[in-house]
Amino acid sequence: MAAPSQPQKSTYDVIVIGAGIQGSFTAYHLAQHHKDTLLLEQFLLPHSRGSSHGQSRIIRSAYPQEYYSRMMPDCFRLWQQLEAETGTTLYRQTGLVLLGPPGEPELEACWRNLGVEEVLDAAALSRRFPGFRLQAGQVAVLDSTAGVLFADRALRAVQEVFRRHGGTLRDGEKVLSIQPGATVTVTTTAGVYKAPRLIITVGAWTGAFVEQLGLRLPLQPLRIDVCYWREKQPGSAGLGSVSPCFLTLGLSQAPHGIYGLPSIEYPGLMKVCHHHGTPTDPEKRDQAPSSAPRPDIAVLSSFISSYLPGLETQPAVMETCLYTNTPDEDFILDRHPKFSNIVIGAGFSGHGFKLAPVVGKLLCELSLGEEPSYNMAHFAISRFPDVLGAA
Repeated sequence: MAAPSQPQKSTYDVIVIGAGIQGSFTAYHLAQHHKDTLLLEQFLLPHSRGSSHGQSRIIRSAYPQEYYSRMMPDCFRLWQQLEAETGTTLYRQTGLVLLGPPGEPELEACWRNLGVEEVLDAAALSRRFPGFRLQAGQVAVLDSTAGVLFADRALRAVQEVFRRHGGTLRDGEKVLSIQPGATVTVTTTAGVYKAPRLIITVGAWTGAFVEQLGLRLPLQPLRIDVCYWREKQPGSAGLGSVSPCFLTLGLSQAPHGIYGLPSIEYPGLMKVCHHHGTPTDPEKRDQAPSSAPRPDIAVLSSFISSYLPGLETQPAVMETCLYTNTPDEDFILDRHPKFSNIVIGAGFSGHGFKLAPVVGKLLCELSLGEEPSYNMAHFAISRFPDVLGAA
């Protein structure tokens, strides 16, 4: 945040609204392009109100969609570049096992896109990773490149490099209005800023945010239970910090998928979450009564009982996070249909953190009128009908 004694500048080359991981990487790339960039954040940093907080996220090469798997080498390279720029460790290689029934289309697609030949049956998985128990007939695909990103540390690192390259980060400033035009005017609780380019990366607030720009995007914020489960025997083989991450695909017990990370945040506790949640208003996310039924916990308890028998079947710690889902769970990375100098990044659907370095690069390219590094068809606003309304 600008120091109180620093005169407040009002004109920039680009304004980015939202300093989560996507907005911060977008600002990072703009600063690398020598663009005078303002990054605005409505909350005081650091905060836990959005989707970029917490200590850990999975990074993996395995994706059923080829267009994401093609981005992952670039993502790994850019994460490594950020580590070098800050002298900070941001990634721990743990591997990841994809669990599911043989022939499951998404599992098969991951296997093809990875190009691996090794598929483990229940006995082989148990020998390799004793904490896991597959059901009869199920298989596991190993992504050896995968691991854990240290999320809080990563967000601080990318913001540090952005500022080092001359970027301005102002937190605790809520945007009150946006006036489109050849020069976009952004009014906040602390000032008025102008720039010829605007990028919006406000996470779960996007739907309401872009309505003032005449855009109705099909975005659903979800409140996610982030659960940590205690080892029955502390330090038991295969469940501690040396165990792999995992992800389920096509299991009848978990139609939305379950994922897990080794013990990092809390010693002796494994992070296991349902890739699903409860529709919420991001302004009211923390007002949910603690006594409200949480069906996702029952799904996780049943899964752990069957697949991770070394863990207790009730969570020891519960936190919350926000997803912002599109109907197809692909991102929105596009220019506003009416205002080409306004770019929107949204709908990361619970799998965007690992891809943030490339998302930021693409949003930067869109804003500067450069040819995008990747095919953008899957991320276009036009794939959704009737998005334009009255501003």
